[in-house]
Amino acid sequence: MVVHLAETTNPWGGHAWVTADSPTKTVVLVDNRTLYPPATGRTSRSFGNKVLHSSLFDIGILRDTLLPSLTLHSGLALVAYAAGRYTNRLETKDWLWPSAQVLNAWWSALGKRVICDGIPLSSAWAIVDRPQRLLLTGVTLWGSRLFWRIANRSVKRGSGKDDPRYEATKKQTGWSWNKALFTTYLPEAVFQTLITLPFTAPFRHLAGSDCPFSSLSGGYAAVGQAVAVGLFSMGFALEVLADWQLEKFKEREKEGKESHSAMCREGVWSIVRHPNYLGDMLVHLSFPLLLFASNALQPIHLLGPLTNYIFLRYVSGDKENEHSQARRYSTENVNKKIDFDRYRREENAFWPDKSQVSNKWAWIVVGAGVAGALLEGLVTHVIA
Repeated sequence: MVVHLAETTNPWGGHAWVTADSPTKTVVLVDNRTLYPPATGRTSRSFGNKVLHSSLFDIGILRDTLLPSLTLHSGLALVAYAAGRYTNRLETKDWLWPSAQVLNAWWSALGKRVICDGIPLSSAWAIVDRPQRLLLTGVTLWGSRLFWRIANRSVKRGSGKDDPRYEATKKQTGWSWNKALFTTYLPEAVFQTLITLPFTAPFRHLAGSDCPFSSLSGGYAAVGQAVAVGLFSMGFALEVLADWQLEKFKEREKEGKESHSAMCREGVWSIVRHPNYLGDMLVHLSFPLLLFASNALQPIHLLGPLTNYIFLRYVSGDKENEHSQARRYSTENVNKKIDFDRYRREENAFWPDKSQVSNKWAWIVVGAGVAGALLEGLVTHVIA
């Protein structure tokens, strides 16, 4: 089947479509050129100029990807803000963080094509190739798990109780709900717009798809995709293990089996102080790596993991979390503050140091990555 997409004036970057006569193979055309051309293993002499022009300096990406994504995330941020203000819970922004990114990915891949372009769902899904389906699967697994974790934690805390970090934030001088929209919710919508580039731009920004940043074929492409899946699996395992081990530690603490003055330093928490954030970074780094292995990477896609790293390290993430911990422990549990300071001296915050080579939990995470890559390869082989 041939699906012909022609540029339209749709403000969401939509395209008209026409099916043609081949029932055995899906070929996607944009203005009579192939959208996903097969890798040839050759690169043109003007490769660099074409990539930069079509990706970094193409104003079209503002129209078809960045502005629509910003509109979507800003609209959802307004809804989350209204819910947060009504319930006096700032953590509504945390509920939005994973769910909005997953929603944007699926809207870009299918929703826009079905609703805005009028393509039947079956045809829209046929356009999505195997690497893109891997991309959507990874984003959905990451976002669904994180959303469940946040929602479960919120429900256990009880109605009317905000995250302890945000309870402290709301008590700060000068903080108000009137300001929160412009200092918290909308700025995070901007971050989400950039972070989602690796799994929205491939579906929205068609310019430059004929001059990808990479040109791998055969075994090299397969190895690259396996590495991407392995990296995702490592990050996902880190997040799952970190949350599970911390939850078990807190349960033992409540039962009196752990000291109330001790920090959780077992399992993956012995690798770095924030294994969940490290896992999140690895997950997001795997997306452009998958695009690279699939000959679909454009330089602008790299803004996704870079922005996510900046957010985790310097905006929210470990910086905000440790600032809140230090403040709470100083007033509520001085002995725990002492152990917290010791933990900060002995373990890195984000990146493991060389001594972690002998840490069995580091190798367990690596093993999870290898297992994930092998499992995905086996499933693909069986389906094929």
